[in-house]
Amino acid sequence: MRYLRTVSTRRLLALIAGLGVVIAGGTAIAVASAGNGPKPPPTSLANAVHRALAAPSVQGVTARISFANHLIGSSSLQGSDPILSGASGRLWLSNDGRLRLELQSDNGDAQVVVSNGRFWIYDPSAHTAYEGKLPAGSNQDKQTSGKERIPTIAAIQKQISQFVQHANVSGAIPSDVAGRAAYTVRVSPKHDGGLLGRAELAWDAARGVPLKFAIFARGQRSPVIELKATDISYGKVPASDFNVSPPSDAKIVRVNVPAGSAHAAKAASKHERAHRQVSGAAAVAKKLSFGLVAPRTLVGLPRRSVSLMDSSGTPGALVTYGQNLGGIVVIEQAAKPGAAPQASSGGDRQGLSLPSVTINGATGHELATPLGTVLQFSRGGVDYTVLGSVPAAAAEAAARAL
Repeated sequence: MRYLRTVSTRRLLALIAGLGVVIAGGTAIAVASAGNGPKPPPTSLANAVHRALAAPSVQGVTARISFANHLIGSSSLQGSDPILSGASGRLWLSNDGRLRLELQSDNGDAQVVVSNGRFWIYDPSAHTAYEGKLPAGSNQDKQTSGKERIPTIAAIQKQISQFVQHANVSGAIPSDVAGRAAYTVRVSPKHDGGLLGRAELAWDAARGVPLKFAIFARGQRSPVIELKATDISYGKVPASDFNVSPPSDAKIVRVNVPAGSAHAAKAASKHERAHRQVSGAAAVAKKLSFGLVAPRTLVGLPRRSVSLMDSSGTPGALVTYGQNLGGIVVIEQAAKPGAAPQASSGGDRQGLSLPSVTINGATGHELATPLGTVLQFSRGGVDYTVLGSVPAAAAEAAARAL
């Protein structure tokens, strides 16, 4: 399974670079790094990454996993949802790009299956399956990874040295991951990290397969999100393990996935390109059907940018304050004609109930997590979204200052 590592030439370094929370690949399986199993010999981070990229291919991965999600408090959850509250389960991954992830709960098993250019995701709390076709070129990494040259230790060290100017990076920590010798790296922001404490990534020292991904909030010792394997094995995965279907009586929702980046760039309309090119408060304000609200400072943070955005064909504004993860983003969009006002009870969704908050007389809804806050409210025919890696009190103060 060379693409699990060769494609990770960029992925590993991106994860080391801080925000590689790209769960799209589904290959980061988190496990506790402490244990009584074998540990690899001490070595430099650059050498450990190089060994991982140069390791022999494996045909597949089969693992038992445990997923923990402490982003959302139990008071906001309705019923049992394995994605929102965490669960144990299993994972299968083959060297031809097929994937199956199963999270088990009392309310049913959540499933993610990718096979033969298609995917489906089953949400047991809504008894709904989302099905779609992968965009053309999505298997490009798998097809070209074998031709990719493995960077030298010196080249890897150069990239790490450039990155440590912006973040704190540990060395390669010898670890025991589900009985496997592994290396763990820890990354934390140096400046303006918001509520993010650190991220951790571990990989099999002998095979190079990513084994751990966890995110910690600032000041907390336990991870907010952790995906971990309690047992893992390597070898060819039978095709029958991927030949599963959603429940026969489940509601089916067809999902249209956007085309690959190259195709999407060619297909972008002149209207969309024009939106991306408009920036600055005065220029953006002229394009909006509502009055732009973009004070020069917001809760002490200087305004950094004002950009025009496209919201389903309707112009909107994206305003940023501060910098890095400690900043705040404000999105302003014209409310849709005839749209029902937000319910004061909290905007219930399947499995999730958002608490209400009052913003200068307007009722909004807020999702506060250990890593950040999202707050939405409407006023004067405009929908406002305030988000950032900040506590709820800071997001509320920013919303009231608009």
